[in-house]
Amino acid sequence: MSGLVLADENWLTINVTGVPKKIEKNIFAHLGTLPDNDVQRRAFLFTVDDNTHDALESMGYYHAILDIDVKENDKGPWELSLNIMPGEPVIIQWVDIHFQGDMLQDNTFSLWLNSLKIKPGDTLNHGVYDSIKSQLVTLALARGYFDGQYTKSEININRDLNTAQINLQFNSGKRYLFGDVHFEGSTLNNDVVEALIPFDADAPYATQLLTEFNRNLLDTGYFSNIKVLPQLNKIDTGVVPIKVELSPRPSHLIEVGLGADIGNSTENSVDPRVRVTWRTPQINRYGHYQETSAEWSPERPKILTTYTIPLTHPLDDQLKIKLGLLRDTYGVTQDYDADKRQFNNTGQLESKKYLVGLTRQRRSKSNWLHGYSIESVREFYNQLDTDYDPRFYLLGFNLTKTVRGDNTLDPKSGYRQTYSVEYADPSLGSTIRLARLQARFKWVDTIFDKHRFVARVDLGANIADKNDMANIPPSLRYFAGGDQSIRGYSYQELGPYIDYTNSEGGLSRQVVGGRYLAIGSVEYQYYLTPTWRVATFVDAGNAFDTQQFEPVVSVGGGLHWISPIGPIRMDLGFGLKETETVARSYRFHLTMGTDL
Repeated sequence: MSGLVLADENWLTINVTGVPKKIEKNIFAHLGTLPDNDVQRRAFLFTVDDNTHDALESMGYYHAILDIDVKENDKGPWELSLNIMPGEPVIIQWVDIHFQGDMLQDNTFSLWLNSLKIKPGDTLNHGVYDSIKSQLVTLALARGYFDGQYTKSEININRDLNTAQINLQFNSGKRYLFGDVHFEGSTLNNDVVEALIPFDADAPYATQLLTEFNRNLLDTGYFSNIKVLPQLNKIDTGVVPIKVELSPRPSHLIEVGLGADIGNSTENSVDPRVRVTWRTPQINRYGHYQETSAEWSPERPKILTTYTIPLTHPLDDQLKIKLGLLRDTYGVTQDYDADKRQFNNTGQLESKKYLVGLTRQRRSKSNWLHGYSIESVREFYNQLDTDYDPRFYLLGFNLTKTVRGDNTLDPKSGYRQTYSVEYADPSLGSTIRLARLQARFKWVDTIFDKHRFVARVDLGANIADKNDMANIPPSLRYFAGGDQSIRGYSYQELGPYIDYTNSEGGLSRQVVGGRYLAIGSVEYQYYLTPTWRVATFVDAGNAFDTQQFEPVVSVGGGLHWISPIGPIRMDLGFGLKETETVARSYRFHLTMGTDL
């Protein structure tokens, strides 16, 4: 094995032979910057022997034989050749790490010891030794042992036996405690911001808790600038005061989003979408805030306002009030052409919904998010040439848990599981009795840094009397299709259909949705660079009734950009199957947002 390095202006070339690549790399690091004039070249050559031996000894080779040859050329660079016989390395005989002080009662240091890879029989490496020393000091400071120091740190080397003994003795001293937390710049009541503190007064100091504190403040959305500062220069009797500097966000925030639905299978058109979101991050000193979202598209305009009231905790216990006017389209409607003996698309099932809801959402210590809700829904739609306007008062309960392998916008691993139950009863004012059950799962994992897998499963069921199915509004039924369902098909165009005689006496067909939903997806993503990846996927499933199930499969691929504001995905899906109501189709999907 050999390596060749040239100076920028060709004053010196270096050729190393006889050692593995990692030792060669360490030698070049010890030799330092290459010369760029004659004076520097002579000084460089004067130190080659010492620096090379230092590099070898730092990796455990104390008996190396070094042959140095310098060829002085009249023209062109001089040639430095290093031929090395490294010899047998020094082997670690034993490692003794001894603790003293309050750290003996701190289990974190036991876990750190168990994580160390160094062991008797390893080749001595001074870099590994220095790294261990640095890790221990860093961990001690992060855990509040500000007086910690080494009482002994040494490597005893027996050159005759080629063995080394490592001795580390660290005295942590006492562990410091959290002191009072002082807020500056907040216009919220003290009880609101103090509820975000994840530690009690006089709790043992830990920077991990300060990081969690900072994240809590950030997640509220109240502040544009946050600084959580331990006042180490004001430590008194072992207590560390904490200073928090906050800057409120602007009173109003407006966000505008633009998009398009391209390649609709029912109408081969381009449907623009415009979304405007108005947020008031802090309405009063109690931390109330609101978000109003208005979305326009030719067939699906909607507006929804959510007013949030923090209860016992700004993040983990909230009361949400929802008001909405939502229009949407579902499935496809078709008329039969007797001359051509085929069904032709005429539109979609349209629905207009008025919504008023109240939800209490709480997070448990085990990170389960559970909510209790009551919603009043009045929906207007025309199905099979008949007008319907059922009213529902839905009592709901849901459970969600999300686990992320990291806190980036593009997590490398993690999963989300969601379960919900909703119930409506005529005795409580609803038009019919209905129970809705849903379960959603999503899983993400990355193998060998570049290979990422995403899988999801969506399941749903409506339990109601068979004669009441027409009175279940479209927004409460199940449809399939779209970028979060089966790609390659239009949004909510798949599902069970009904043939009927229309008002003109002709034959018509309408996709009305189903009682049940079963959809699965598997996607493979490969990172071309840290910010670009390609993907391929398979989606399958459908919405269905007990006697009518047509499984649909789509395949496709895409290009994803991991932007500073989150992944932007450009996917193209192809439907592999024609159903009775939908021909094989293709869809281009442009979506943005994290997978979890």
